[in-house]
Amino acid sequence: MQRLIVIHYSELALKKGNRDYFENRLLRNIDEALSGCEARRVRRISGRFVLELTPSTDVDAVRARLGRLFGIAHFGEGRGVDWDIDTLSSTAWDLLRPLGFQSFAIETRRPDKRYPLTSVDVNRTVGAYVRERSDARVDLSNPEVTCRIELVEGQAIISAERMPGAGGLPSHTGGKVAVLLSGGIDSPVAAWKMMRRGCTAVFVHFHSFPHTNRESQDKARQVATLLASYQQRARIYMTPFADIQRRILVETPVETRVILYRRYMMRLAERIAVGERARALVTGDSLGQVASQTLENIDVISRAVRMPILRPLVGSDKEEIVSIARKIGSYDISILPDQDCCSLFVPRHPETRASTDRIEAIEAGLDVSGELEAALTASERLVQYAAYDTRAVRQL
Repeated sequence: MQRLIVIHYSELALKKGNRDYFENRLLRNIDEALSGCEARRVRRISGRFVLELTPSTDVDAVRARLGRLFGIAHFGEGRGVDWDIDTLSSTAWDLLRPLGFQSFAIETRRPDKRYPLTSVDVNRTVGAYVRERSDARVDLSNPEVTCRIELVEGQAIISAERMPGAGGLPSHTGGKVAVLLSGGIDSPVAAWKMMRRGCTAVFVHFHSFPHTNRESQDKARQVATLLASYQQRARIYMTPFADIQRRILVETPVETRVILYRRYMMRLAERIAVGERARALVTGDSLGQVASQTLENIDVISRAVRMPILRPLVGSDKEEIVSIARKIGSYDISILPDQDCCSLFVPRHPETRASTDRIEAIEAGLDVSGELEAALTASERLVQYAAYDTRAVRQL
């Protein structure tokens, strides 16, 4: 009898001609994420993955790490056994017995047609065995627990645990994006949503140190470490913005400053993205949430760069965003107090319907190209590893 984890995916099965590519990438991600857990290499069996455990496997760590891997629909601990019906019945009961249930179901799949009994026959026989010993009723519509039996490649894989995965597509299959990471709630959620579609995220954080303290930088690093758990590691650029802000503060109308800040952030992020070979920028904008996120202002800000800007939260309200932030663990980090560069010099009555012609005319009177180069030169580039990774933060 083998102790194992059965790993299922859903969306990958729709990839047809590209399915092997996505499956192989997910296999690599699983192997890398489970490094140090003392589990054997994961293998592919009939549209699912099977991870063999050893007596020294840290099963709790395996569950925690698999739960954050994009591309996994669900997974659960199970057993690999010979497929004679008596063994199937006793193993199913061994897995179900500790769960304490009043109703149950047996679900059998038989991809290996060499097995002599039908799926219905297995369900009936194993179900009768469990019912006799548990005194629980069979409920095929809404059971408290379900035991799943899969007859594949000459063996039976039996599991009664079903833990949710992160879903989506495997990391590193959707191209690279540069995420403008603030100290707030929205941008980590925007990053997570893009990562869930297979994108590799590089983070860009703007700070106004020494005019502000280092709290926003510390928060950005914590968020990058959290999100690195989904893609194993993440690069983050700590980019100084104080000199550019000061020039804008002195030389531009007060109501336009937020728009100008954002346009110059986009320009800096675009240059970093080009250097990283990223194909798009990502922001946490939600339409109408703050003054800089009106449709008019989003349009004007977007025109500062040529690279596509993706806004995965644009149609979400704050309640929806907070719900995801709590789910992924970024909320408690984001609400920590800090002094971020955007709030430092925000006017009381910012422009809400900016004109591209007016903003470009104001920018024509500025000479900030030197500050852009200086900010890029002074940017600190770090590699943040997943929280469970024992490697220290690495500076590039």
